[in-house]
Amino acid sequence: MSQTFVIPDIHGRLDLLDQGLAEIAARSNSAKDTIVVIGDYVDKGPASKDVIDRMMSDVDDKFALVTLKGNHDAMMVDALRDPSKMADWLTKGGDAALASYGGDASRVPQSHIAWLDRLRLLHVDAHRLYVHAGVDPEAPLDRQREETLLWKRYPKGYSKGFGNLHVVHGHDNDPTGPLLFDGRTNLDTAAWKTGRLTIGVFDDDRPGGPVDFLVIKGAPARR
Repeated sequence: MSQTFVIPDIHGRLDLLDQGLAEIAARSNSAKDTIVVIGDYVDKGPASKDVIDRMMSDVDDKFALVTLKGNHDAMMVDALRDPSKMADWLTKGGDAALASYGGDASRVPQSHIAWLDRLRLLHVDAHRLYVHAGVDPEAPLDRQREETLLWKRYPKGYSKGFGNLHVVHGHDNDPTGPLLFDGRTNLDTAAWKTGRLTIGVFDDDRPGGPVDFLVIKGAPARR
């Protein structure tokens, strides 16, 4: 049985990411297992630079790795390429990301900017659709707007997926989560702030939501 492990919004918490990857490695029992990371690697938490370094170079190569883009990742790229967007990014957690590079935008490696920019917007397997924020249920996948995929917030209690696909996402954090519905799973528990990262474990042969969770606990944020 192969599994897919889904890591939600990291936001600069390298400590939680490291623990999470170690727990996944310990739990994995198949060479066909997949890790899907659903975006927001940067901002708010203390170690955005180190999170990107880890994702670029040091994830266990026995897994298939899928890295998706979050809205904060897109904001960082936009701000570093367009100074007129810098102030807005800094007020949304970009100040913490910039601090991890020594407080100087010129010290952000072009390789980091390019990596963030190239991240995929969604991933689909036999039973599920993985995305940072959400999808428009009325639009085909090849006609989804990037703004929707990165910024959508589902109405409270909305339970549908996307056709026969169960939607797995983050973005709209709930510290008491994860939030589980018939058609979708929201894994974002504001880990950067709460210190609790919830990784979804999905059976690749079984439709629907997670069969288990790996709950990673660290210190809450001080800021």
